[in-house]
Amino acid sequence: MAISIESARSIFSGTLAANVVPATIESFNQLGAEDQLALIWFIYTEMGKTITVAAPGAANMILAQGILEQIKQMPPMAQTQVMCDLANRADTPICRSYASFSMNIKLGFWYQLGEWMAQGLVAPIPEGYKLSTKAAGVLQAVREADSGQQITILRNMVLDMGFDPNAPGSYKKVEDPVVVPTEMASRSQVKIEGIDNPTVFDYINNMNANDFEAAVALFGAEGALQPPFQKPIVGQQAILAYMREECQGLKMMPERGVAEAPDQGYTPVKVTGKVQTPWFGASVGMNIAWRFLLDPQGKIYFVAVDLLASPKELLNLVRR
Repeated sequence: MAISIESARSIFSGTLAANVVPATIESFNQLGAEDQLALIWFIYTEMGKTITVAAPGAANMILAQGILEQIKQMPPMAQTQVMCDLANRADTPICRSYASFSMNIKLGFWYQLGEWMAQGLVAPIPEGYKLSTKAAGVLQAVREADSGQQITILRNMVLDMGFDPNAPGSYKKVEDPVVVPTEMASRSQVKIEGIDNPTVFDYINNMNANDFEAAVALFGAEGALQPPFQKPIVGQQAILAYMREECQGLKMMPERGVAEAPDQGYTPVKVTGKVQTPWFGASVGMNIAWRFLLDPQGKIYFVAVDLLASPKELLNLVRR
């Protein structure tokens, strides 16, 4: 069978991804705006007991600070309306601006609103508010997820709020300030039990150094990256744009891996380990599998990044 991106997606098919994440997000998206906002608030307060959320960096949040200050100066009813508009994806200037933010800025936006709600500076969820039965079910699903899955769920809850940035007349996409790649002399070098492939090592090391151009150079011209629960991103320029928006500050900590015999010159490699995000610090690691397919020239033809179903999946290195 000819090698294609579609066929590459099936390598190491026994890998068990955390399907609780897309299922929970789907349930969240079916809720009304009030329940969505209350749920984010409850998750924020509950996660704060077990997961420390890092305060947003000033360089990142300056891009949203004007809108946040605008909301802060509004009367309580107007503040509540803005948050409902965001959840309802209403076509308003604030919703358009929000939709243009990167993921990190969106997380920072809600982090700041949550802080102000706790301080009484922004209208909080009414005291005694009770979630609907469906919303309570979503909250319970979040409670039962592991910490890495919880932060992924929270990220996805705030991702699609606001008004479609591709709508006519919308704001230009806002990106995080570019992080300068770590100098060569200061870069750490990972070790992966069972793996000695230089391309895999270079990919992880470059990603940890925020050197996305070097990481993308490891892909073939038509190579593809498949983020968790997403379709493959094909082509070096598209992959580079994704990395710049979504991957700054990630710390990848591979632990072990396995390489299989080449098929038509293409070599499957699976690596498992953890990833830490700048938003949740060293206390929380997402359990991750990287499924590589390397072409005959040693370039990355395809790599899927999977959020794993459970910690025991870190040891699952068998192709089924």
